[in-house]
Amino acid sequence: MAESKKGERHTKLLNNLKNGFDRISEADWQAALQYGRDYRVFLNASTTEREAVKTAVSMAEEAGFSPYTPGQNLKAGDRIYCINRRKAMLLAVMGQESLAEGMNLLAAHIDVPRIDLKPNPLYEDGELALFKTHYYGGIKKYQWTALPLALTGVVHTQSGQAHDIRIGFEENDPVLYITDLLPHLAEDQMKKKLSEGIAGEELNAVAGSRPDPEEGDNRIKLAVMALLHERYGIVEQDFQVAELSLVPAFPARDAGLDATMIAAYGHDDRVCAYAALRALLETKTPQKTAVVMLADKEEIGSEGVTGMRSRHFEYFIDNLCRAQGVSMLDCFAASFCLSGDVCNAADPTFSSVSEKNNAAKINHGIAICKYTGRRGKSGSSDASAETMQKLRAVFDASGVLWQTAELGKVDAGGGGTVAVHLAERNIAVVDAGVPVLSMHAPYELISKLDAHMAYKAYKAILG
Repeated sequence: MAESKKGERHTKLLNNLKNGFDRISEADWQAALQYGRDYRVFLNASTTEREAVKTAVSMAEEAGFSPYTPGQNLKAGDRIYCINRRKAMLLAVMGQESLAEGMNLLAAHIDVPRIDLKPNPLYEDGELALFKTHYYGGIKKYQWTALPLALTGVVHTQSGQAHDIRIGFEENDPVLYITDLLPHLAEDQMKKKLSEGIAGEELNAVAGSRPDPEEGDNRIKLAVMALLHERYGIVEQDFQVAELSLVPAFPARDAGLDATMIAAYGHDDRVCAYAALRALLETKTPQKTAVVMLADKEEIGSEGVTGMRSRHFEYFIDNLCRAQGVSMLDCFAASFCLSGDVCNAADPTFSSVSEKNNAAKINHGIAICKYTGRRGKSGSSDASAETMQKLRAVFDASGVLWQTAELGKVDAGGGGTVAVHLAERNIAVVDAGVPVLSMHAPYELISKLDAHMAYKAYKAILG
C-alpha cells in the first residue's frame, strides 16, 4: 500500500518526462517522417534568405495567398503576403475578430551564418584565382575550411539586368573550396587558440587555376572572369554591386542509423521558419488574425531594413489596422507572439556547458526558452509567468510535447533572438523552438520528432 501511494505521488508531483518516442503513437511518428521529407525539400531550395523567400512565395501562392496591396479591403479568411526587398516576408490570414482584439504572431528568421564575398573579391596569387570573403554571423571559422562550397546570390550588370547565381548544388557543378594547412606543416597553427587557428582574412576561396590564353597579367583571374561573363554577362566591376555568398554544397540528409534525425545546413533558424510557414498555410479562418514574419539579419543583431528592427513590420500591420479603423498600438497590446528560434540541445560529448536540469533534450519536443541573453539575462525579454502559463495551456490542450530550456549554464556564454524586439513593441512574447546539435556549424543536427512538434505547436498558437 505504501509503495502504491509513493508511485502516485511521483506521478502527480514530479515532472518525470519520458523520451518523446515513449509518448507518441505510430501514426504521430509517420506524420513526423513525412514532415521531415517535406522540410528537407524546403531546406535544399532555401540556402539563403532570398531563396527562402522565393520558396515561401511559391508555397503560399499554391495555398491561396496573394500579394497585399495597401488599402485593399480584407475580410475574414483572406490570405495575403508582403515581401520586404526579396529578403524578408510577412504573411497573414485575416481573423473573424477585429485587430483591436490583437493578433497571433509567429516570428522566425531565415538568415543563416555563411561566408559572403567582399565587394572586390577576385584576385590572383600563387597561380590561383581566389575570392576574398567576409563571414556573416557567429561562426567557428575553422569549420568552413576544406569543404565543398556553392556560390549563390544575385549580380546586377551595368545595364541593370539582375542575374541569380547558383553554382555548386548540382552533382556535375564545380564547387569552391577554402584551403587549410596539412597537419605536417601546421605545428605553429595548432599552437594557437582554436578561435585564432584560421583568421577571417584567411577564408579565401579557390576559384580557378587555368590561365587565359591571352598574354598579360592576371591570366588566371581573367580566365575566371571570362567564364562568368560568358555565362552571366558580368564584368569585374559588377561584383561591387552584387550580393554573393558561399554556402555548404551538400544537401539535407537523414541522420543516424535509425534515420530519426536530419543533418543539414541552416536549421538555425529555417527549421522554425518552415514550421511557422506550414502552420499558417494550413490555417483556414482563425478567430484572431494569424501572422507569420520571416525576418532577415537576426544573426547580426536584427539590424537593417530587412531585419526585425526594421519598421516594415509596422508598415504592414498598421495598414491592416487602419483598414479596420483600429490603432496599431492597441493591436500590439492585445497580441501574442511566439518567437520561433532554435536553442542548443544538450550534447553528452560537451556536457560541461549545459546545466542538465534546464537543458533541452533531443526527442523531448519543442523547447520553450523563458529568457535568453547573456549572464544576468542581459538582452532578454524574459517572458512573464502569465505568458508561460498561456503557452503551457495551449500546448497541453493540443497534444504538443514540450520542454523548457536555457542557452547553456549561467555565465557560460549566451545569445539572443528576435523576441526582445517584439517585446519592445508591447507584444507579449516568448521563445519556443527546436533543439539543435552543432548550432552554427556548416552542418547542424535536429530531431524529426522535435521539428514536427514545433509545427504542431505553431499551428496550435495560430488557432
